[in-house]
Amino acid sequence: MTGVQPAAGATRPAGTTPPKVRRGGRSARIGAVAMVAVVAVLVYLPFMSSRGTQIDLVGLFSLVVLGTMWNLLAGYGGMISIGQQAFIGIGGYGLVYLATNLGLDPFLAVPVAAVVCGLVAWPTSYLAFRLTGGYFAIGTWVIAEVVRLLVTQVDAVGAGSGASLTAFSGLDPVFRIAYVYWMSLTIAVVVVLGVYLLMRSRTGLALTAIRDDPTAAASSGVAVDRAKRLVYVVAAAGCGLAGAMIVANTLRVQPGSIFSVDYSAMMIFIVVIGGIGTIEGPLVGAIVFYLLQDTLAELGNWYLVVVGVVAVVITLVAPKGLWGLTRGRVELFPVGYRVGPRG
Repeated sequence: MTGVQPAAGATRPAGTTPPKVRRGGRSARIGAVAMVAVVAVLVYLPFMSSRGTQIDLVGLFSLVVLGTMWNLLAGYGGMISIGQQAFIGIGGYGLVYLATNLGLDPFLAVPVAAVVCGLVAWPTSYLAFRLTGGYFAIGTWVIAEVVRLLVTQVDAVGAGSGASLTAFSGLDPVFRIAYVYWMSLTIAVVVVLGVYLLMRSRTGLALTAIRDDPTAAASSGVAVDRAKRLVYVVAAAGCGLAGAMIVANTLRVQPGSIFSVDYSAMMIFIVVIGGIGTIEGPLVGAIVFYLLQDTLAELGNWYLVVVGVVAVVITLVAPKGLWGLTRGRVELFPVGYRVGPRG
């Protein structure tokens, strides 16, 4: 938009000035300051909160990462996946194997486990991308189940009974919980900012075009498969980070829980109620889901019924999610351009 030049011989009417093209506005600047303040408070939180609060907030940070990654896949890449639990599980088991079996520092093992997820996702994408639409969604689920079945055959990680993360055994629980909290907060911030910067780049523009119409994007010179594969690998690595965060927080991993399709349901719920196709939506959705989970956990199976009712109501009242109710007036992470008068 900014590179468009006026036609030869064209003149601007006297007394007029060219419009100003910019990203965001006052709300984005105010929001940036507010978010920096919130992150600063969260960094200091371990010094003034209980260990239980820190453990709960690590769960919230993992929800933010999962929601952001699924939104990157579906909201920007146009790929509806219900099999991201494959990479959540690989990230969790990768942390246990690297830290417990190989003796790698557990905090260093977390990013290494994420890299392993990305390496696994790269060849897997060639299989998954042979499918489209609903077939792609079911295909990702099948891939996740295959990964789960393979893991249950590996004795080095406890086979079907799971394994414990013992690498933290020599660390005082107070410090362990605080360190895991700070690590999880850092991962959540880096993931959100990383997706934001990605969507502001040329690749982000290509992803938006692919989501709207892959055929038209390809005819315009966009490398559709390459861009989608990049998103698929990045989302897999992000889900691997979340899986490692979960295991570092609980100190235990089991195939039935870490590979559960419930994670896909959580991600879809978070993104749908928050607002798909926005950076802010998964943040809002994660907070709402966390509050519902914390408030209604004592209801047992009725908790799932209430969550389902909330999802249906929000979808009917706000089809673009809760953040969609303010979209256009408030934008904390502006990825597009605004055109307005100078001054």
